[in-house]
Amino acid sequence: MKWSGRRQSDNVEDRRGISGKGIAGVGGVGAIIIAVIAFFITKDPSQLLNTLQQTGGAQQEQLSPEAQAHQDSLASFIGVVLADTEDVWSKLFNEMGKTYQMPKLVMFTGAVQSACGQAQSAVGPFYCSGDAKVYLDLDFLEQLQQRLGAQGDFAQAYIVAHEVGHHVQNLLGTLDEVHGMNGRLSEKEYNEMTVRLELQADFLAGVWAHHAQKMKNILEHGDIDEAMNAAGAVGDDKIQMENQGYVVPDSFTHGTSAQRVKWFKLGFTTGDITKGDTFNARVL
Repeated sequence: MKWSGRRQSDNVEDRRGISGKGIAGVGGVGAIIIAVIAFFITKDPSQLLNTLQQTGGAQQEQLSPEAQAHQDSLASFIGVVLADTEDVWSKLFNEMGKTYQMPKLVMFTGAVQSACGQAQSAVGPFYCSGDAKVYLDLDFLEQLQQRLGAQGDFAQAYIVAHEVGHHVQNLLGTLDEVHGMNGRLSEKEYNEMTVRLELQADFLAGVWAHHAQKMKNILEHGDIDEAMNAAGAVGDDKIQMENQGYVVPDSFTHGTSAQRVKWFKLGFTTGDITKGDTFNARVL
């Protein structure tokens, strides 16, 4: 991705090195949308949040000067990606006759407190509707490459764009609609709705990439392949197979690798937000 020297967002809160220990635990206001990396730790991401409530967070490690410089460069990259999402979604919302309210992105280390409760880096990036913020531990982006094999900077851009996609869903009322079904549907039925929610966020990430390229010519050779590889790397089927040796489709909450790639690709190809109605799609 062409990002060096470009505008960085002013909506970044850098909390790296600030421990989340000692702050109130789970039970905040709003819905927390957790990245699928949590399945590497536990089948139930909420267990991870509850565990953190008891342990009080992770220990902070002192980075070497080289590692610190690398993280600072990565932080600058994330700032550019967030700025690009702001420009694209401001334009698209304006075309819909709406005003885009920009989210904040919080970079943290180890543990963090959000309006949705406390979380640690092991849950992966997440979006909290209670404070309209995306939360990201930069170490996750290293894990994306090392543990999931999703190489390249546009794989990282896809992760940010996916979480911002949840913010778009929040502004459009989709998040409230889906989370309002919790308790009224069976676990299997609600899991299917969360899959459709996540696949739509993948689609919206593709829409962002389409318009960012059109507006700013950001793409380099291989970038879209990097994003699709990342989408495939975090499919429920792939992660469950690697983690436990078998898959349980009824427990899927994010979609299969093939589904995630399909919807990102559709968003990128069309750039048309109206084509992403995953909730009424007969075939995902």
